[in-house]
Amino acid sequence: MISTDSPGKMAKCGWFSNSFAAAACDSAWTTLMSSLRSYGDPCGIARALDAVGERWALLVVRELLLGPKRFTDLKDGLCGASPNVLSQRLRELEAAGVVQRRKDGPALYELTDWGRELHPILVQLGRWGARSRVRPSGELGADALMIALESTFRPEKAGELRASYEVRLGEKRYVVDVEAGTISVTRGTARKADAVIATDPATLRAVALGDRKLAGAPVEIHGDARLGRRFFDLFARP
Repeated sequence: MISTDSPGKMAKCGWFSNSFAAAACDSAWTTLMSSLRSYGDPCGIARALDAVGERWALLVVRELLLGPKRFTDLKDGLCGASPNVLSQRLRELEAAGVVQRRKDGPALYELTDWGRELHPILVQLGRWGARSRVRPSGELGADALMIALESTFRPEKAGELRASYEVRLGEKRYVVDVEAGTISVTRGTARKADAVIATDPATLRAVALGDRKLAGAPVEIHGDARLGRRFFDLFARP
């Protein structure tokens, strides 16, 4: 038998052999989902917006693209969202099957498999949004900046480059792998980086996007200096 349950319902309810427990979960699921605003449109785009279209929802997803986070870490990356609003968005995203809480260890939020499918969509959306005439004056958080680098990566500039980088932004660490005209970014420490780049988010953004020259900028490069300098040539504004 093929299940027609939504990813959110399956993630929330799991597998039930007891029909009473399944019915109770059904009722709770229906109550929660009926409290959310819906376009009532069967189009896939409308249904996607039902799941992630509320204010801050996609930014919560952005903050989880590179790995799990605690509530306090999410709040740090979304300083404009109040704790109550952030808690509400997390509950809604859990109900929709986009986000889940780890059941073991410290309380962490992470994307579900379905939620992780939003990664390339958000990268492309960021590329589209970067051409907006509206340019807010705020600074990008570290995770948001690394996703922005994915959006502004130019395969033609990379050519046949194959390199692994560790990017250090204060206490935060990221692994950036470039190979065959593609880029991947993960949160963590590189096992064997060709070059290590240490700076702050504002400087990385300014140099990578051509607003500031690398020479004289507060950037430290360890390891292969040539590959380290090459890193900053891989990006361009859309």
